[in-house]
Amino acid sequence: MAQTARKKSADRSPGAIALLKSDHREVEELLASFEETEDEDELGAMAQRICQLLTIHAQIEEELVYPAAREALQDDDEDIELVSEAEIEHETAKELIAKIEALTPDDEYFRATVKVLGEYVQHHVQEEEKELFPKLKQTDLDLEELGERLAARKRELMEQLGADEEDEENRDE
Repeated sequence: MAQTARKKSADRSPGAIALLKSDHREVEELLASFEETEDEDELGAMAQRICQLLTIHAQIEEELVYPAAREALQDDDEDIELVSEAEIEHETAKELIAKIEALTPDDEYFRATVKVLGEYVQHHVQEEEKELFPKLKQTDLDLEELGERLAARKRELMEQLGADEEDEENRDE
């Protein structure tokens, strides 16, 4: 809990944006570790974790962030297009996740597919953090309340996927 409070005070972004950025950093760290790892067992576990986290992140954005963004940004077609692009990028990321989940670490395309997913996610994160999030901060959208709903839904999905146990283990390391 103290760690969460410190993290919130260190990142002055509104709740929803802070949560989403935190998710982005966690996946980026895992992707960087994946690139450096040689052990196939570790690669499999890391890829599974990356896929879990991205699946949950995509779902909370699709269920809560993008509909709220569409409503908040409804007066600007260019802004709505940003949301549409993000939704399409999610579809492509889901296809890559499905491919990764169907592969094993000894498959010749395993590393390459995870790497492409990472590059794709990096592009998506850049657009969200440099374009969409600043636009959302300028709206009347209650980002603190949205952050609370995102956090609750994320916890629910983590529990459903059994991902919360791994997350706890990783924080303790």
